[in-house]
Amino acid sequence: MIKRLAILTALLLAPSAPAIAERPVLVELFASQNCTACPKAHQTLKEVEADHLDDVLILTWSVDYWDYMGEPDPMAMPVASERQKAYTERLGLRAPYTPQSVYDGEKQCPATKKQTVEANIANQARKHSSGISIEPVMGGFSVDGVLREPVEVRLVSYLAGEENTTGMVNPVTKAELLGTWTGGRVTYGYACEGSCAVVVQARGHGEVLAASSLQ
Repeated sequence: MIKRLAILTALLLAPSAPAIAERPVLVELFASQNCTACPKAHQTLKEVEADHLDDVLILTWSVDYWDYMGEPDPMAMPVASERQKAYTERLGLRAPYTPQSVYDGEKQCPATKKQTVEANIANQARKHSSGISIEPVMGGFSVDGVLREPVEVRLVSYLAGEENTTGMVNPVTKAELLGTWTGGRVTYGYACEGSCAVVVQARGHGEVLAASSLQ
């Protein structure tokens, strides 16, 4: 009897597991080598990544619209400029700018001040409640969860670790829309050059519901 009471007491006092697994906040930086303020943003996000470890997933998108001001940015991609333009329109901004950081597709700010960046990360982390899981499986990954409406699943390739010699945090090299997901468990096959991540996002470059590195 005493043993049973001890076990029951331990169960009652033990912290309960969260109903929904934690996931990182997706921080997207839009930058260019011809942007004079961008080196400061790169350094800020390096510090943020080091401090937050698994709390954030940072992806740097190099835009091409500043190429006329100097040497063409070798990392620039039209898809980066298109993605930023879509955010600019949806968030009601007058024009795209660099260095701009976007948080889970919902908030944005210049990426030069660490305190502001961390405040946005904290605000988004408190809102995480999508209940969507992303898990690596043999030859690909699976997504699972219940949705209110269809969403888009993207595979984003980037440079990390020794492969990244750019001075940027996880510079994107390729982005591919894998398709529309309507909920339930679905498995996608993929092949990445280097590192890659999955981004589950509302259509029209809306809210990011889940994001995860596949490393």
